[in-house]
Amino acid sequence: MAFAPKLNRCAGAVLAGLMLTSSPGLATQAAAQQAGKVKSSHGSWSIVCDTPAGAPSEQCALMQNVIADDRPEVGLSVVVLKTADQQARILRVLAPLGVLLPSGLGLNVDGKDIGRAYFVRCFSDGCYAEVILDETLLTTLRGGTTATFIVFQTPEEGIGIPVDLAGFTEGYAALP
Repeated sequence: MAFAPKLNRCAGAVLAGLMLTSSPGLATQAAAQQAGKVKSSHGSWSIVCDTPAGAPSEQCALMQNVIADDRPEVGLSVVVLKTADQQARILRVLAPLGVLLPSGLGLNVDGKDIGRAYFVRCFSDGCYAEVILDETLLTTLRGGTTATFIVFQTPEEGIGIPVDLAGFTEGYAALP
């Protein structure tokens, strides 16, 4: 999988309130504070929409917040969106502060290694990895059951965080 990190600030505004948290208690709080409204739910995924400041129209993202089964202090926000000009599709993952940035973010789908993406930026809510969602990756996610994103705390210690792909295909199709 070829990763081409590219930050889109306008699309990023939709996700300003979509936070990754460092504990399950904060996950509930973050969900209550997330920007926008849930427009629809598709399996484990939700379409969340908001009109960012300065944007001419509402922008929506398909998202899922997850916490590692064995490490409740480690969670991710996984977001799929189309850019405001509808010219690109982006897969963006918000990982916790403290992850090892040079190791990037790994991705496996149903046990198959897809590759790694580099972190492009960190803010107070966490660090973002972002790739263009090309047709190959989109087909893989649509056909998969579980995507496992891997963050690293040390070069040797990866933490796999499973993301349920149930509803991904329907959610993506419903994404404006």
